[in-house]
Amino acid sequence: MDLETLRHGNFAQLNEAITAWKGVVDKLKALETDARDDLKAKADKANWAGLNASVSREFITKTAGEFSDAHTQATTIHNVLKDTRDELVEYKTELNQALERGRKKNITVVPTGNGGFTVTMVVHPDRAAKGTQVADHSQQDVDHLRDDVQRILNRATESDSSAAKVLKAIAEQAEVGFSGAQYKDRDSAADALKKAEEAAKLIKEKGDEMTPAEFQKLNSTLGAYKNDPLFQEKFATTLGPKGVLEFWADLTEVSSPNDLARTQLNQLGDFQKNLGLTLAGATQSDSPAMRAWENDMVKLAGERYQTRGSQVWGFQLMSNLMRVGDYDDKFLNKYGNALVETEKKMKLPGNFWSGGVGGPNMPKMNFMSDEDFGRDPMTGFMTALANSPDASTEFFNAKEPQDNAAWVLKERTSFDDTPLDDGPNPALDATGKAMFAAVSGVSDPGAEGVKFQEHTPEQTEAMKRSLAFLAQTENDFPAEMRDDMARAMGNHGEAVHKSMSDPLGSKGLDSGQLMEVSKQISRNKDSYGLLNEQMNFAILADIHTEKANPEDSLSKAGRTVGFLEEARYQATNDKKDGDLTDATWKKTWTYHLVGGALTPLGGGVIGDPLQRGVDAITTAWLQDKSNEINDTAKAEHKETYASRNGQLRAIADEWYKVNSEWAEDPTHEGYSKDHGVYDSIGASANDGNKKAEGVVGDQ
Repeated sequence: MDLETLRHGNFAQLNEAITAWKGVVDKLKALETDARDDLKAKADKANWAGLNASVSREFITKTAGEFSDAHTQATTIHNVLKDTRDELVEYKTELNQALERGRKKNITVVPTGNGGFTVTMVVHPDRAAKGTQVADHSQQDVDHLRDDVQRILNRATESDSSAAKVLKAIAEQAEVGFSGAQYKDRDSAADALKKAEEAAKLIKEKGDEMTPAEFQKLNSTLGAYKNDPLFQEKFATTLGPKGVLEFWADLTEVSSPNDLARTQLNQLGDFQKNLGLTLAGATQSDSPAMRAWENDMVKLAGERYQTRGSQVWGFQLMSNLMRVGDYDDKFLNKYGNALVETEKKMKLPGNFWSGGVGGPNMPKMNFMSDEDFGRDPMTGFMTALANSPDASTEFFNAKEPQDNAAWVLKERTSFDDTPLDDGPNPALDATGKAMFAAVSGVSDPGAEGVKFQEHTPEQTEAMKRSLAFLAQTENDFPAEMRDDMARAMGNHGEAVHKSMSDPLGSKGLDSGQLMEVSKQISRNKDSYGLLNEQMNFAILADIHTEKANPEDSLSKAGRTVGFLEEARYQATNDKKDGDLTDATWKKTWTYHLVGGALTPLGGGVIGDPLQRGVDAITTAWLQDKSNEINDTAKAEHKETYASRNGQLRAIADEWYKVNSEWAEDPTHEGYSKDHGVYDSIGASANDGNKKAEGVVGDQ
């Protein structure tokens, strides 16, 4: 900012803009409140089904979010403008005060063009009027005035330019809609941009050769700003996608005792997390620079990077930075499509990520845990999908440029990437979690406060596809996915219960696929227990909601129990390929109730009665002799089925509690409390047994 602009600055128009933005903020605050407390609140409570449950509710939720972002962005703009105006007014005052001090000593400043100025005398002594006394000044006075004016102009320039920079950065955060970036003043936003440029510059200039002190400061900066939108984007775009990959490749390489991977080993996990969260947040920006960054990252991930001792793929590097955070959905699917395409071209398992170009010296690239080395890029990517359910749903439904679900659930051969070979495979474990996110819309089923969400058509399709591909694996079904699939079946409990209990097999999900998957889940005692309890929720939810024909919910309950019992029987008595039953069946029950928060109708008005009912049924079920499988287990269906009656009686008791008035009606014969309901559900269970036997070809 030059001398004359500040000295004669008129802030009237800026004041008008600030007043106008304050009005915008107030109006948007009211709209945000209405959208959240009225529009969205009613949508959340509405008992919608079909397209209304997915399309309309999603639209309303996004619209309410846009009002919130609009209010946030307007507030930030108002704060920046007001902060800048106040500072410029203060700098103008300081300038006038400095000039007044100079005039008292007969010196002032005049512009020289191109933004410069020079100090000169107000009145030259030789040209002063006769009798006029001219004040004296020293060279020090001249220097002080010059320095004071320059300092004030520099600060005013910084205030003005940083405001422009911040406003431009905020505007570019979202090409369509509004940014959620929130700042209380211009300085905090400008500081975020400055810190991002400094951090990226350090990495670009020094890389893994920075000192331990510099690395620790860098980690501290990322930790402090990892959730700051302006910092995230500026850091990512300044460093660039190639800079990210090359830095992580060099940082993880250990070739000397002084490498950061040795001296800062205890910090690497925290740094990996902070860097990953920063990049994840950056991808949420819709600026042209970040869109280019994402496209370039997808391309560069398919290239190899030379470290001092090996070669690694970009996919291996980037996937390890994707283990935390919520990455942009579009970016995740572009990245995932490219990763699967690359793996298919590599013709796994002929050239595993752990061998080939990298050889035995391929470095460890994951420091967030000791469970895997980070050489399998699918582990980190699947973890990223689990953190972003919408992206996971899209990935598992994609059939072009290849069928992603078929690859990760059925075709892909995973390799051991763990320090020890006696634990679960990390890639398969992460894939199971991503699959559950895809079919449920939930990232972490164990998170506090998590609730069942009405399924979208896309989530239902992902469930059907996942069920089909995992059924096709037969005895190669990954043990790591048993619990995830049990939870997925519980999450889609209404559809699964209908299909298991349908005598004609025409209720949507394929009964053969359900039987095969249920059988594979049942090879582990605890996974079978989880599946059984999840289906108990579905059974009881049906009992509580079936009002038109209560007798149907009782018969369906019996047939589903019979179906599950046959699956357990098939798992524990299948000797055709050797004994594949998990050793847990030989041990005492250690199963714990997990609750039905993610099952249909598992919460809300009937949540507590439903939970108490499931607890009672599960307690009876745990005591059934059919669950005491050991070396003397009988292979006869009749003996197996006869010992599961405790669970059936408990379900019948719960049914009677809900439908006692209907059952006691003389026109409804055969549903007496102590006998009729037991006969009815027992007969239905036998029907379920027979249907299930037919499905597996044992009739």
